[in-house]
Amino acid sequence: MENKGTDEVEKLKTKFLSAWHNVKYSWALKSKTYFSRNSPVFLLGKCYHFKADDEDSPTESCSTEVRDAPPATGGDDVEAFRRDFASRVWLTYREEFPALPGSSLTSDCGWGCMLRAGQMMLAQALILHFLGRDWTWSEALALQPLDTETWTTSAAKRLVASLEASLQGERPSYPGPMLHAPGAPGRVEEADIHQREVYHRTLVSWLGDSPQAQLGVHRLVELGLVSGKRAGDWYGPAVVAHILRKAVEEATDPGLSGITAYVSQDCTVYSADVIDSHQSCVAGGADALPLTDSRAVIIFIPVRLGGEKTNPEYFSFVKSILSLEYCIGIIGGKPKQACYFVGFQDDSLIYMDPHYCQSFVDVSTNHFPLQSYHCPSPKKMPFSKMDPSCTIGFYSRSVQDYQTISHELSKVLLPSANEKYPAFTFMQGHGRDYNLSAELTPEKREWPFIRDPQRAAATAGDFVLL
Repeated sequence: MENKGTDEVEKLKTKFLSAWHNVKYSWALKSKTYFSRNSPVFLLGKCYHFKADDEDSPTESCSTEVRDAPPATGGDDVEAFRRDFASRVWLTYREEFPALPGSSLTSDCGWGCMLRAGQMMLAQALILHFLGRDWTWSEALALQPLDTETWTTSAAKRLVASLEASLQGERPSYPGPMLHAPGAPGRVEEADIHQREVYHRTLVSWLGDSPQAQLGVHRLVELGLVSGKRAGDWYGPAVVAHILRKAVEEATDPGLSGITAYVSQDCTVYSADVIDSHQSCVAGGADALPLTDSRAVIIFIPVRLGGEKTNPEYFSFVKSILSLEYCIGIIGGKPKQACYFVGFQDDSLIYMDPHYCQSFVDVSTNHFPLQSYHCPSPKKMPFSKMDPSCTIGFYSRSVQDYQTISHELSKVLLPSANEKYPAFTFMQGHGRDYNLSAELTPEKREWPFIRDPQRAAATAGDFVLL
């Protein structure tokens, strides 16, 4: 009887904590982000110049807010940047979705930011795969920034609804999503606007907040249970990389059969392993046909760019990485506050922030609203505030692409006079050739960051500094 009472108290505490997080991450006001007109802006491999060609007098800064954006006088790039940024898929905290595996939580507010950042990076890889880097959403410039009144009103409504649900013990029920595969990816450039919208909408539905979503937060939490992570825990960027890899590999939707994922080992990318990932058998079993270069590969590289803080010597390296079109961004952020880095200007990183709580969207409907999955307002953060622990992502469409990527990155990775070690390296052959996992159990090979109960207290994060 006593245990039952304790469980009820814990459930009530969880509900009130969830309600508080919903308010906390809905009420935070967004200040405008300003960009210098005198410096180029890089966004996932594309470069934008905000200064007009005929502009003689220097202008200190401009805002990319929809309401206050400068007129397109040589500021055509401002509009192009806004369209490009707002077309990236934005995944944030959500509330009132079906309970997560192994818990009674119906919101990821306050703890799921790294999972959301990982979803955003994965979404960018899928955009490159299905739509290409030049794709932009037709409604991107129509997005309106949320003002103070909208935020406070919605936050107040959510607080009342959450507290009422907590006291009454009632949860709304939602129908399960019905995912629609776009079919085999083809030359999207030749597809009409409607077909591109099908790709776009299907991609977002894979990332929806329901147990049926192939790459949704429910699936990621379920996979995290194997590595000792539960809903409500903090997820580091390296752990998320492995969870994303498993989610992509085990996805059953036919639309995802042409893409897989690879995670580097100890900051080393083994080329033969990546090439094997690109290749797949046409038929299984004893009658399997020769391997063909038929799958794209998402490459995740967990790294640490310093000790307690990011080493300033790596700033130029990060800039070089974010200047490449096949880079799908970096997940990291500030300590215990994750975000998704997509670009930079001068000494500031441009990022997408998952720390905003939005309502559950049922992606099972044919015309579910897409507006909440796109962000009109970029944020900036000094490089000096970047946490050293992060995961870098790349998209490789084919073996030939990978060979080009590894060749170009090898040049970027050459250490400078001050840098003693590159952030990561490329090696020929397979990881097994170097006997890296000879003493590991099959479970440890699959999940290198799985918790060891006897050593859990001695490990502070995803990495051990040597």
